Amino acid sequence: MTKCRRATTLIRLLLAAATGACLTTACGVLPGNSGGSGDTLTVMTFAPMGTKATNMPGMPGMAKAYERWINANGGIKGRKLRVLTCNEKNTATGAADCAREAITKKAVAVVGSYSQYGRAFMAPLEAEGIPFIGGYGVTAEEFQSTLSYPVNGGQPALLAGAGHQLGKACAQVSLVRPDTLAGDTMPVLLNAGLKANNAPEASDIRAAEDAADLMPQAREALADTAPGGSGGGGSKASTTPSPSGSPSASPTAKPSPSPSPSPSSSSASKSCVTAVLGERTETFFDAFRRADSTHRNPQISSVLGSVSQTLVDRTGGKESPFEGALVTSWYPVSTDPLWAPMRKVISDEAFGDDTVEADDSGAQTTWIAYTVFNQIVQKFKEGEEVTARKVARTLNEASGIATGNLTPDLSWRYQDMRAVAGFPRLVNGRVSFQVVQQGRLVAQPGEKDQDMTPVLESAPRSA
Repeated sequence: MTKCRRATTLIRLLLAAATGACLTTACGVLPGNSGGSGDTLTVMTFAPMGTKATNMPGMPGMAKAYERWINANGGIKGRKLRVLTCNEKNTATGAADCAREAITKKAVAVVGSYSQYGRAFMAPLEAEGIPFIGGYGVTAEEFQSTLSYPVNGGQPALLAGAGHQLGKACAQVSLVRPDTLAGDTMPVLLNAGLKANNAPEASDIRAAEDAADLMPQAREALADTAPGGSGGGGSKASTTPSPSGSPSASPTAKPSPSPSPSPSSSSASKSCVTAVLGERTETFFDAFRRADSTHRNPQISSVLGSVSQTLVDRTGGKESPFEGALVTSWYPVSTDPLWAPMRKVISDEAFGDDTVEADDSGAQTTWIAYTVFNQIVQKFKEGEEVTARKVARTLNEASGIATGNLTPDLSWRYQDMRAVAGFPRLVNGRVSFQVVQQGRLVAQPGEKDQDMTPVLESAPRSA
């Protein structure tokens, strides 16, 4: 009996020693293995697809096209890129599931992704030290987490830019936006831009995110634009904050090429309606046109993520109701030669994927995010293991990451942070102003790109 016990003890000791040796020499697949070890870099891109609300299939589509292109050209510094994609489903559970999959499959970064549920995906990523590069800018967490590296100004810059643009052309503005946490920040940000042009605050009209019938909101917005309407400074809904982002547009009567600088001028005597409802924006403006039986045709506006070149084309091109739309965007117009490299990748690697459009701000953001990731990996030494924490450390130390002039050079060092209440990680507040002319989104004559950071720094806290 004693000999048997000794033998059993010896076997257990040998097994323990063997297991310890295996752990230290990386036998098999073990927890903690890096997605950047060896010759493969694993990353993830997630976005909602096939939902009843906002969908961004162009973001994972662009990521897969980038993967095929970069691997066909030798990878990133000799390493093969492996892109995981995940349907975020436009739910908090879906966002958390995508983050957990990134963790399970050892992604070294999440790149160019979209979700309204920042808390759901950022907390798991933070726990594992996985950086979030180039999100769409829809949530406060993207501008607060020390592991988030936004490439644009997200909703804050767009809405402030839209306010700046409309404040120069409109006597009063009505904002139609989703009745969500992400939508609650929109009035605060839009009003900051309006205030910068001494324009009154916008009236705030809420709509259910997945609403099929937006006629009640259309009638309310139309009533606000009537003489003596309640537009301007409206308090129809609370304006609690929390972000969501995309550029701004406006259809109906063609605006003057160079709107007068103050709302007291004749060109600023018109009423304006701006709707930021994602895929429901078209539904709203269709209802709005039907509600406008007297053809008052107030100026209408939206953000580029809600009104795109594809939408203009689909609704009639030159005859589109969005003809004359004022648009605030993060980036240059899609016809700018600066986008030529991305267009070639789409043409060569995504020719069979109709979800990937060069005009799509989601695809554009994903392209820029992968450009940043590529440059960060280039900074690693030959043969150096690439881990999530090392990628984050390199991002924290890097300065002047170039994106081919699609954005200013980007840096997320402590000294690069700006004093924007609730959005300390916002390092690029630049927006461009566009207009729909002859069925095309073009640069608005007389309006140069502008950094909205000073406007945002003076705005009330909105997150």
